[in-house]
Amino acid sequence: MLWSRHILLPWLLSSVSMYIVSYLWHGLALTDLQELTIPLGLYLALAGMVYLVIGLALTIGTHKAVQYEYISLKGPFPFTAALIGAALGFFVYLVIFVLGMTFTKHGMMHVVVDIVWQMFEQGIGGLAVSLGIIWDMHKRFLEQERAN
Repeated sequence: MLWSRHILLPWLLSSVSMYIVSYLWHGLALTDLQELTIPLGLYLALAGMVYLVIGLALTIGTHKAVQYEYISLKGPFPFTAALIGAALGFFVYLVIFVLGMTFTKHGMMHVVVDIVWQMFEQGIGGLAVSLGIIWDMHKRFLEQERAN
């Protein structure tokens, strides 16, 4: 089941989109990647693995929410999936904050900016999951129409 299109596509789409947005923020907008204490290649590889885990959690969580009808595909599904992503981003930031793994110095303003950014980044991942699910549903519909 994990390797089927309805899981694999949203998972990879969300992971790649969050990874790219993270790189744009930390690498281009800020100078965080220049201040790393570990090699850049190692950081990028570890970040890629973390985003794969976050993307999988977001994909499975969104699928389960649809399955158990906590969210509906009839309403603003992409927006709702982005909110699920933002909620996951809040949780991920809490874990990062408790473990002390952050790029910024510990000031209240930095904490607020970090948490808003994390929620935005994972919200983009949730949006990507919803678009992957919608595309897969459209593709299935077309395949069923061709079969009939």
